[in-house]
Amino acid sequence: MTQVTKRRVVITGLGAVTPLGTGVEKSWQALCQGKSGVARITKFDASDFKAQIAAELKDFHPEDFLDRRKIRRTDSFIQYSLAATRMALDDSGLAINAGNAGRVGNVIGTSVGGMQTYEDTLSTLRDRGPGAVSPFFILGFIPNMLGGEISIAFGSKGPSMCVSNACATGNSAIGEAMRLIQYGDADAMIAGGSEAYIIPVGIAGLDKMRAISRRNDEPEKASRPFDKERDGFVLGEGAATLILEEMEAAVNRGARIYAELTGYGANIDGFHATEPDWESQARCMNLALADAGISAGDVDYINAHGTSTPLNDVSETLAIKAVLGSRSKDVPVSSNKSMLGHLLGAAGAVEAVFTVLTIRDGIIPPTINQETPDPECDLDYVPNVARKAKVDVAMSNSFGFGGPNAILVFSRFRE
Repeated sequence: MTQVTKRRVVITGLGAVTPLGTGVEKSWQALCQGKSGVARITKFDASDFKAQIAAELKDFHPEDFLDRRKIRRTDSFIQYSLAATRMALDDSGLAINAGNAGRVGNVIGTSVGGMQTYEDTLSTLRDRGPGAVSPFFILGFIPNMLGGEISIAFGSKGPSMCVSNACATGNSAIGEAMRLIQYGDADAMIAGGSEAYIIPVGIAGLDKMRAISRRNDEPEKASRPFDKERDGFVLGEGAATLILEEMEAAVNRGARIYAELTGYGANIDGFHATEPDWESQARCMNLALADAGISAGDVDYINAHGTSTPLNDVSETLAIKAVLGSRSKDVPVSSNKSMLGHLLGAAGAVEAVFTVLTIRDGIIPPTINQETPDPECDLDYVPNVARKAKVDVAMSNSFGFGGPNAILVFSRFRE
């Protein structure tokens, strides 16, 4: 059998819209300062809900990125992704034109799609009848329109797919985009995730599962991964896009390279809809390391899934111990969700951006709200204050409802 040589994949552009700010650098600075993006819900009247907090976007104005017609015809999750993608492409300097359009594709994911548009249209149907339903309803909310709208807006005509893999979506999208470049189906990919699910039915459904925090009196302290007093995650919203390129092409065009994407692992627990399986998570981490050709002893930092739920944080801790062995308490682990909340299908993409910046700047963002140690969560979670450290190899974990796991490994780029 002929051995296939995988092409190297590098990150050349980043874009993000997060609860900490619009734009990568604004969000990154707030993250490193330990600022929380969690507050009381303002998008609707949540006074009758037991959970009344979320991590909403604070300064996103769609008209800064899109024309009014596009805003009227699309759900927020599409708007967030278009904005993040515009920023990422501008950041990368990658020009998409007639000569390369067929070699530039996209893999953009979402966990739930345009549910605000769906909920609004359902109300319109019930109140005013079928004649009042917008002709743009379907195209404004179905998940694959992320890729469709990006292709229309920016001219990419290569491979395109929409990934929906629950909370592992963002990492899955980036990993699958990586594969398309590695095996020659594309030379550059637009990859990431987007989510806009802070709506009444979303909060009600997640609260009924007892998945989200009810710490309404102290919103900024509600998301507390690995802390003994954690009582669930905080729902967030936003989007992130990364520009992935084949290494030689990026170098030849003089691109600024943030890091190399060296490994991707994916599997599923086959165990329980909501209860994680640490052994399967550990296997997935090992798959990613093997794909990268990197040993566990080379890992300098882990960007944890770290949801702030009782079961997940213990499971992830056990998985990390299984993979790192005797080094497990020496390798820093931190959770961006302590400040961002949980962005569901966008979480992995946003956290991938920050993992890349950890390598670039040598700063590990903290896990805030570390106040009461949990004996079952006994790793170095970089409590409350960011830390300077040289990071050459970083792993980013994502796990989802239903049991999917997706792990990415990023490495400092060396030509």
